Amino acid sequence: MQFEWWHWIVGGIALMLAELAIPAFFIIWFGMGALLVGLWLFFVPDLSSTAQFVLWTLASLLLVIAWFRVFKDGFQKTRSGTADGEVIGEIGLLVHAVAPFERGKVRFQRPLLGADEWVCLADEAIAAGERVKVVTVEGSFLKVIHV
Repeated sequence: MQFEWWHWIVGGIALMLAELAIPAFFIIWFGMGALLVGLWLFFVPDLSSTAQFVLWTLASLLLVIAWFRVFKDGFQKTRSGTADGEVIGEIGLLVHAVAPFERGKVRFQRPLLGADEWVCLADEAIAAGERVKVVTVEGSFLKVIHV
């Protein structure tokens, strides 16, 4: 069976949609590889089935390698066993001032939950450069008080 360009496009979209059901962030690269083969076949339609599968395999592998080498390295990993409760009581330095209805930014000496800088909230105005203590974690924000 000879695959047409649109077969690869539909297959690529199906694989990318399968990523929604299986959230491993791995299948998406094979879907993008299929999309690349579909685009290639659109412009160069006389490619054998074997060459199409070889092109798909190479494109998918190159995308996976690019993900792990280029993009994945920038992600900060969390420490194993770190929980919200372990963050409470940590002392940090306020990088950007915080006020009751404004967000600030606090920096810690060692990464907490995978990052060394966090957006923070406070019930009182605290100037930048002051030391603050984490009292609770509210979603993706830390609530702090002046030390």
